[in-house]
Amino acid sequence: MGNSAVKSHLETSQKTGVFQLTGKGLQEFPEELQRLTGNLRTVDLSGNKIEVLPAAVGNFLQLKSLTLNSNRLTSIPNEIGKLKKLETLSLNGNRIQQLPPSLGQLRALRTLSLVGNQISEFPSGLATLRHLDLLDLSRNQIQNVPAGVSELQAIEINLNQNQISVLSADVSHCPRLKVLRLEENCLELSSIPLSILTDSQVSLFSVEGNLFEVKKLRDLDGYDKYMERFTATKKKFA
Repeated sequence: MGNSAVKSHLETSQKTGVFQLTGKGLQEFPEELQRLTGNLRTVDLSGNKIEVLPAAVGNFLQLKSLTLNSNRLTSIPNEIGKLKKLETLSLNGNRIQQLPPSLGQLRALRTLSLVGNQISEFPSGLATLRHLDLLDLSRNQIQNVPAGVSELQAIEINLNQNQISVLSADVSHCPRLKVLRLEENCLELSSIPLSILTDSQVSLFSVEGNLFEVKKLRDLDGYDKYMERFTATKKKFA
């Protein structure tokens, strides 16, 4: 079924620049797509059984959106860094353990979504992504948000449902960070850097389901300052 489905989609994709083939049981990235490297702007192969993203993915130089949610990928090839126009990379629900350094070369990237993988270390080398709006690493196995994250340009970082017990104060210096989600982790109240409340841009700090009662956050120095930002943002979107 896979191959005939691929062929019937190719002609349409040549015209539209979109190739979407989801839930068809594909076991590999369709080789036939190589014929469209100059055309394709969007590829969605979610819900298949693809285990390897081939190095040839680096040939799709016009690609703006690449989605392979719910496959069986264990890694991302270094060649991904060649996709200078890529704005969205979504690889949710795979088995990826780490990210290649070349990911930092995706200068146009706005959304990097790796929900539900097997990542155990907070990825480094993403500070070069100057247009990053969303970094979604929820439902992984990250234990530590390390020093050095202050250069990250993301507006929202989602780390819900990890195993985080250490949160570096550097996160409060991320210049564009407005939304920080840390629900259902392993944080103690004493692990929360006060600078997130007092000195950051963060206007939504979500920490339900950790090792303390959320209302205790109100007792921390700087909570009033945080609430001012929270309320101002709420009014803006009301």
